[in-house]
Amino acid sequence: MIDVLSVDNMRNSDAATIAAGTAGAELMMRAARGVFETVPWTAPVAIVCGSGNNAGDGYALALCLDEAGIDCTIICLYDRYSADGKYYYDKCVDSGVKIIHLHNPESDPENCGDKGTDLGKYATVVDCLLGTGFKGDVRADLADVIESINSSGAYIVSVDINSGLNGDTGMTSCCVHSDLTVSVGSYKPGHFLNMAKDVMKEKVNVDIGIKPQDRAYKLVEENDIKDVLGTRRNYSNKGTYGYIALIGGSTRYSGAIRLAYLANAAMRSGAGVVKVALPGELVHDVASHILESTIFPLSGKSRVMSTNEPGHSDGAKLCEAQPVDIEVAYNPEEIDELTSNVKTVAFGMGIGTGSGASEILGHLLTKYTGNLIVDADGLTLLSKIDLDSQKLKPRSIILTPHIKEFSRLTGKQIPEILEDPIGIARDYAAGTGAVVLLKGPSTIVTDGNEVYITDKGCPGMATAGSGDVLSGILVAVISYIIGNDDTKTKKDVCFATAVAAYINGAAGEAAQTGFGSISMTAGDTVSAIPEVIQRLSAGKC
Repeated sequence: MIDVLSVDNMRNSDAATIAAGTAGAELMMRAARGVFETVPWTAPVAIVCGSGNNAGDGYALALCLDEAGIDCTIICLYDRYSADGKYYYDKCVDSGVKIIHLHNPESDPENCGDKGTDLGKYATVVDCLLGTGFKGDVRADLADVIESINSSGAYIVSVDINSGLNGDTGMTSCCVHSDLTVSVGSYKPGHFLNMAKDVMKEKVNVDIGIKPQDRAYKLVEENDIKDVLGTRRNYSNKGTYGYIALIGGSTRYSGAIRLAYLANAAMRSGAGVVKVALPGELVHDVASHILESTIFPLSGKSRVMSTNEPGHSDGAKLCEAQPVDIEVAYNPEEIDELTSNVKTVAFGMGIGTGSGASEILGHLLTKYTGNLIVDADGLTLLSKIDLDSQKLKPRSIILTPHIKEFSRLTGKQIPEILEDPIGIARDYAAGTGAVVLLKGPSTIVTDGNEVYITDKGCPGMATAGSGDVLSGILVAVISYIIGNDDTKTKKDVCFATAVAAYINGAAGEAAQTGFGSISMTAGDTVSAIPEVIQRLSAGKC
């Protein structure tokens, strides 16, 4: 796994490295050399610099380019420098590197002001404007420079992070769009979360010898998966790999088809036996879609839909018959029978938010002793339950919210969560004892202590049913990796959850390769699961 450091952790680690005897100027040159050795340079090169240490990296980089005989020009926005940056700026002056000061006509009267930001004549433009500590909105003058970089037509390299992108959250209102971002020291969360994938085509990290001072987040890599998946023995049977149960389904929320996605994903991900539990009246809707799974009919109840509900037609007001929704009914004996030999239960997919579903969730929380995954409507129901007042029985509880569902769970507004997704997810996991899988362009998985990030996934997964595929993979992976093994810790559950998120994202990427981001469906992701697992288990992915 690769370390990912918060901005504060990176700042503290940098300071500690300097305090231990490595000069800041030395670290700056290590960063410059790392960038120099990484980028496929095409001259002429423009290095656009702000005023802090990020600009200092640019000055040091200019020296590397000049020494290699690569034509480069430094474009300075400000006549302000950090101490180490000034050291390398002066060396550039002494070496005769061409320098343009945008707001100083005397430096280059032909290229100052707006003329200086005409970057179309450069083949490569290096972004050294703002560092990882940037937060908030970009000022108008910097926004104009960023627009000039983005519209230059050049190959764009951002040093450490794209200027204007928040290093902790990956959020931005205006930032450089890079062909390559070269992270320095360690990756930051902003290289992966939220908008990051849309503004950097490729990213790479260069190690400059800074050791983390605080606990690092972990980026899950493909090599981390092989040992977890393991090798199946000939001397084994379906029970070896776990009985799982999927509880969901209602007419209103098309739960039957969602369960089909989930069941097939679970079978393709290695589950031994999958029990699909849904209202008996809906069995015929799903039976033909999940031939390898066992269907467990639950008691159902009919409910007349009100006129303001989705699925209700205004034209029905003219008819005597009103639309009817089939919901699950709570029967404790049925739930006990269903879960008696089941290692892992996934609850909530398309089940609705009626009283029967709520009572089943309460039963699972207080009586079921296996692993419980709560998704979709189950999360809405869970948001109405005070977990502190419950004597929770499941061996582990795993929650899989997207940002809106997480807002309901935490009571926090979406913008607040976006400003600190890792911190809020970690605090919620610590407070509830659950493992939280927060969905997004990159996935955050935390147990309140460990934090894993998976960078797999693609735009084509923004389609109905994708969340159900993830839950299907997750319930299978948790069942055969964790099961009822008392030697497995909460950290193991957390990592297994991250493994499932990785498999899901990798399968989505494989599906998008075949069908494109517009045309792919969740079913295409399911079809790609075997290919991904085969590669991962062989260590070839």
